Amino acid sequence: MRFTPRIAGMIALLALLPVVLFGLGRVWWAGAVTVVNVLIITASLYLLLSPTENGHGEDDHDHGTA
Repeated sequence: MRFTPRIAGMIALLALLPVVLFGLGRVWWAGAVTVVNVLIITASLYLLLSPTENGHGEDDHDHGTA
């Protein structure tokens, strides 16, 4: 099985389970802040592992050729 951005996102979203328990045991806004942090990290992982549209940007730079 390949490790795709979709799988990485699902694994990252599993972090919401302890967040819910944390939010229930503490004040509600601490849980809300933690949920936002987990969602930001999940989105960052998804974007980091997603394929890019132009590969490695080879078409964007001239690299000093004449």
